[in-house]
Amino acid sequence: MKKIIVSLISALCFISSINAEESYSSEKHSFTVETVVKGLENPWSIDFLPDGRILVAERPGRLRFIKDGKLSEPIKGLPKIKAKGQGGLLDIAIDPDFKNNQKIYFSYSATDKTGIGTEVASAKLTGNELTEVKTLFKALPKSRGGHHFGSRLLLNKDGNLFVTLGDRGTKERAQEINDHAGSLIRINKDGTIPQDNPFINNPAAKPEIYTYGNRNMQGIAMHPNTGDVWTIEHGPQGGDELNLMRPGVNYGWPIITYGVNYVIGTKIGEGTEKQGMAQPVHYWVPSIATSSLLFYTGDKFPAWKDNAFVSSLVFGQLARLEMKNNKVINEERLLDGDFGRIREVQQGLDGFLYFISDDSRGRLYRIKPVEE
Repeated sequence: MKKIIVSLISALCFISSINAEESYSSEKHSFTVETVVKGLENPWSIDFLPDGRILVAERPGRLRFIKDGKLSEPIKGLPKIKAKGQGGLLDIAIDPDFKNNQKIYFSYSATDKTGIGTEVASAKLTGNELTEVKTLFKALPKSRGGHHFGSRLLLNKDGNLFVTLGDRGTKERAQEINDHAGSLIRINKDGTIPQDNPFINNPAAKPEIYTYGNRNMQGIAMHPNTGDVWTIEHGPQGGDELNLMRPGVNYGWPIITYGVNYVIGTKIGEGTEKQGMAQPVHYWVPSIATSSLLFYTGDKFPAWKDNAFVSSLVFGQLARLEMKNNKVINEERLLDGDFGRIREVQQGLDGFLYFISDDSRGRLYRIKPVEE
C-alpha cells in the first residue's frame, strides 16, 4: 500500500510540474513554457488560422481545432488515411489567402493495390468539415513498409507547393529521378507542374522532382529575407543535415553522408564528399533526430530575429541556429528533453513560439518571454 501511495504522489508531482509554467535561461532571452492543450494523440503538425484558432493534425488520422485551450471534435471529410509505422496524417498548411478561399493543404499516407505512400490534398474548410477535397500529388511508386514518408509542406510567394519526401526505407531509391522517393517535390497549388522545374523536359524523370538524394526531410522553411528554401534532413545514426535547396541538385544520400549504419556503426556509401553532390550547410553528429524547421520573424523575441529553430525527437530539444551569409555561426540547445520528443516548432500569429510533443498523450506548448 505504501508503494502505491508513493507512486501516486510521484505521478501527481510529475503532472503538476508539466502543467506549471517553467522558466528557462538562454544566451539571448529568458523564457517560460506553458501548456496550451493536452490530450493529443501523436500530434504531427499545427498551423494557425486567421481567426486565432489552431489546426492540429494527429498522426492516427484526426484533424482538430484548438480554441481557448480546448480541443474540438474531429473535423469531418478527410480522405481515407492509412496510419502505418511513421505514416498517417502528417503535415498541414493554410493557404495565405484563407480568408477568401478557406483552403488548406495536408499530407498523409494512403494505400492502393501496390502499397502505401505519401499523398497531398487540398480542401475547403467550412465549419467543422472539409469539402471539395482534391488529391494534388501522389508519391510513386508506392511500396511496402512504414518508414520515411517525409513529409512537410511549404507554400511560397510564387504559389508553389513544396513537399518533402523520404526514401521509404530503401536508400537506393533516393538516387533515382524516375522515383519520387528521397526527393523534394515542387508543384503548383492546383497540382499542376511548374514549367521551370529542373526535370520537366526529361522523359526519364518524374517532372515534380525539384531535388533528389535526400534521406528523410521532416522540415522545410523559407528564409524571410532571401526567399530561399531550406530543409532539415533526418539522417541515420548521425548525419542529420541542414540544406539550402537548389533546383536539380543531388544531395548525395546514400552515396555520401556524415552518418553510419544503426547499431553496428558501419560506413554508408563512399564517404562524406563526392564531386557533383551538395554538402550540407550544417550537420549533427550524433544525430538529434531533426523533425521540423522554422525561421523566427516575430517581435516577441527580438534577439532571435531570423534565427533558425530545429526541433529534436531523440533529445527533446530546440536547436537555435544563428546564421550569416548562409552559414551557421552559432548553435544553442534549448529545453533539453523536459517535454519529451518535439515533433514540430511553429511561430504563432501572436509572435510566440509553439511546439508539440510526439506522444500518445501529446501536448501543445507555448514559449513566451519572461516579463522584465
